[in-house]
Amino acid sequence: MHQKQITKLIEKCTLIGLFCLLFILSSWVHANPTILIMGDSLSAEYGLPRGTGWVRLLEQDLRKNESPWSVFNASISGETSSGGLTRLPSLLQAKKPSIVFLELGGNDTLRGLTIEQTKENLRKMILLSKKSGAKVLLFGMQIPPNYGQQYAKQFKDLYPALASQEAVQLLPFFLEGVAQHKELFQSDNIHPNVDAQPILLKNVWGAMAPYQSLLLRK
Repeated sequence: MHQKQITKLIEKCTLIGLFCLLFILSSWVHANPTILIMGDSLSAEYGLPRGTGWVRLLEQDLRKNESPWSVFNASISGETSSGGLTRLPSLLQAKKPSIVFLELGGNDTLRGLTIEQTKENLRKMILLSKKSGAKVLLFGMQIPPNYGQQYAKQFKDLYPALASQEAVQLLPFFLEGVAQHKELFQSDNIHPNVDAQPILLKNVWGAMAPYQSLLLRK
């Protein structure tokens, strides 16, 4: 066999090997889909013993049901929609999630962002997630009435409006069943305590109804 023929044969075998490797990797990614969680302290276990937050409870439930899904929690205490938007592109590229949870906006008012800025940041995050091929679950948030009744209503209304405009799944109010009960908060009266975490998970799980058949498929 001539040297040129040998070289071509080696190149062909190398290409076939690379193709097989890429096929195996793509199959592995498909078989192990990921939920990416972009949140703030409410999802980052702020003030809680490690492993007791609602995100960890979700992971435990998926594992208990032998679900192939994994969870990557990219939540950071104090995070704003601006910070989340800045971090999201690299996370989408690295994790390639099939579902993205957006639990952001609650800190925006503390950082001086306007409602329109919050809405636009969340919209961009939704569009980036959808462009990457991921489905989106938007967490509805509310702020205390001491910010002003009209302002609080505008903030509350931006979430269902945005979910409707961008055709994504909505959790109407993440703290439903918790916000009304002082005993479910830590001493700062801002962050839910350990007893509140199963309630938060129940709220999230209910909003995930369209995805549950996928999540629990073995």
